[in-house]
Amino acid sequence: MSMADPNEHSAADHPSRRIFAAAVVQAAPVGFDREATLDKAIDLATHARSKGADLVVFPEAFLSAYPRGLDFGAVVGSRSRAGRDMFLRYWDSAVDVPGPVTDRLAEVSCELALDIVIGVIERGGSTLYCSVLFFSPGEGLYAKHRKVMPTGSERLIWGFGDGSTLEVHRTRYGNLGAAICWENYMPLLRYALYRQDVQIWCAPTADARDSWTASMRHIAVEGRCYVLSANQYTTRADYPADYTSAFGDDPDQVVTRGGSCIVDPFGEVLAGPHYGSEKILVAEIDLSNTIRGKFDLDVAGHYSRSDLFSFQVTPRR
Repeated sequence: MSMADPNEHSAADHPSRRIFAAAVVQAAPVGFDREATLDKAIDLATHARSKGADLVVFPEAFLSAYPRGLDFGAVVGSRSRAGRDMFLRYWDSAVDVPGPVTDRLAEVSCELALDIVIGVIERGGSTLYCSVLFFSPGEGLYAKHRKVMPTGSERLIWGFGDGSTLEVHRTRYGNLGAAICWENYMPLLRYALYRQDVQIWCAPTADARDSWTASMRHIAVEGRCYVLSANQYTTRADYPADYTSAFGDDPDQVVTRGGSCIVDPFGEVLAGPHYGSEKILVAEIDLSNTIRGKFDLDVAGHYSRSDLFSFQVTPRR
């Protein structure tokens, strides 16, 4: 995907001044239980729609789990049989894309007239990927994005995505794209989305640190886009009883504390950050603000200095 032309995707090419409501879901999956988590996701999507949402974003790895604190029996130079069994369990709970889970989510999107963006653990053959799936009522499953750079120990269990899914999509609610967790800290990946005129930036994450909100505000201002960041809120009780991790066995132990938020193109926090419980955050999105913001800062246009800098993305699979 060559991105040399900053005007390749113009705001005039899509409904760019639409006002609608967006929601981010902060909740826990039913760890390693794909079907139970799918049922919960449908309930949460239905609840978001009842709150007026036209678009809903779920956290990173919502189907079927973000295995925080689990080591999969691995140390440098050695892997255990128990760790391999745990990986098998994780693989068994992952999602085929396309497959029965995506078919059901497509049906729900249509039934609710709701666009859905959801983090899943995708089964790509025998390799797992941390992915985001995109659904709309008219198209069903219309795109996916695989995380290009798993962080730290995530590299043990997830494969690496590639440039073929670094796309911004033309939707009925404007130009929508996603960066998963610490992809948001990759300056060139961010620029790849800015060059495609992203207006709605989905940031499914597992990062619950205080600094995360500052990063979401920075991206909103830098890209003059709305940022919808969804994180899980989980306790030890949300994982199976035999889940052995660094978080012990106290069912009330908080594993991921949340921090979901919605930010406008000027860096104003419209909803959140929320910590300490499950919650659905909803805010009004006015895409006119993405153009108002680019009056003085368009990092892929008049502020890009393309006479000094060049940029290219390799799109092959």
